[in-house]
Amino acid sequence: MGRRPGEAAPSLVVLDFDGTLADSFAWFCSVLNGVADRYRFRRVEAHEVEGLRLQGARAIVAHLGIPRWKLPLIARHMHALAARDADRIALFPGVPTMLSDLAAAGVPLAILSSNREETVRRVLGPEHAARIEAYACGASLFGKARRLRTLLARRGVAPERALCIGDEVRDLEAARALGCRFGAVAWGYTAAQAFAALGPDHLFAEPADIARLVQRRELV
Repeated sequence: MGRRPGEAAPSLVVLDFDGTLADSFAWFCSVLNGVADRYRFRRVEAHEVEGLRLQGARAIVAHLGIPRWKLPLIARHMHALAARDADRIALFPGVPTMLSDLAAAGVPLAILSSNREETVRRVLGPEHAARIEAYACGASLFGKARRLRTLLARRGVAPERALCIGDEVRDLEAARALGCRFGAVAWGYTAAQAFAALGPDHLFAEPADIARLVQRRELV
């Protein structure tokens, strides 16, 4: 999807990290059942994975039988594992070029993530980490809207001038809660067909599509 008629170029591009920039899904699956055993929630069988990718985080949490009070404990443990295994996680093909092209377009970039900032920076590497002007990391599973509100206020950006990009339904929900435009990526944790049914402002098939949208100054 290209920029809609009358749609201004964004003043800030807010990027999710895991599943959007970082190809961490295989790593996530490799550690999930160990975490399930530790915190006593349902293990995920291989045949369930694609079905869960059609659902949002709330439905997944309910399916796994995780009480809300355990979520911060599980998140902290997962973040510690991600920090331990950061060298096993790489950026998606095309993401380094996309980040370079976005920076060259002169649009400020921010990262909004539940992961730790130090882990995000390690996976990005020094060159790409330096292209990010603001980091809003450590958001709780359902706390991205609050973290996004603070980020926009600190940057002095009106919600309608921000473009949020992510790979999960909760990313879309956070953007919509504040009135931001949202672009869904087709290569992340949530399946593209699940996003298509929710009507995001943009649905990106590959990282280069993001750069092309932002670089395109004329209306389409």
